[in-house]
Amino acid sequence: MNKNIILAGVGGQGILSIATVIGEAALAENLYLKQAEVHGMSQRGGDVQSNLRLSSEPIHSDLIPKGGADLIISLEPMEALRYISYLKPDGWIVTSSIPFLNIPNYPELEEVLKHVKNFKNHVLLDVEALAKEAGAPQQAANMVLLGAAIPMLGIDHDKMIAGVQRVFARKGEAIVASNVAAVEAGYAASKQ
Repeated sequence: MNKNIILAGVGGQGILSIATVIGEAALAENLYLKQAEVHGMSQRGGDVQSNLRLSSEPIHSDLIPKGGADLIISLEPMEALRYISYLKPDGWIVTSSIPFLNIPNYPELEEVLKHVKNFKNHVLLDVEALAKEAGAPQQAANMVLLGAAIPMLGIDHDKMIAGVQRVFARKGEAIVASNVAAVEAGYAASKQ
């Protein structure tokens, strides 16, 4: 098993929490992993990007080459497109359909979404609405996105849920339950 994943978004959206949960689940599957993060101006709403590599064999580099990503998981649709040159031709984009409007010249949303939809393998979801429907706070939108990506990750669903439970355990049972509900909502939506 080899998976090269680019996680993208804007500071504060929870990209690194997604990476942590995937890492927990990967370790439970006895996979090797390497991660590299670029935080940019994350405290001020700047872009955040992480390379996450998973493999059943030792990994020698934490960076994903252009054309080498199996999956882009993004909480912001324009940020997904920023890293498109890294995606393999048969790779997947799993992204939120809702923009984070933090720049004055943000492109027309319909144009951004049209570019995402041009890729055969894509999942485009309103993760904030799905989090709300699942009874989870808006902050759990990142877990909805993670749930939507489970079918493309090649990691057992139950191990991913156990990873969520371990990562959020210190925050209490109510937080664990809302994050699990968010993951399940994303998982169900991506299978449709």
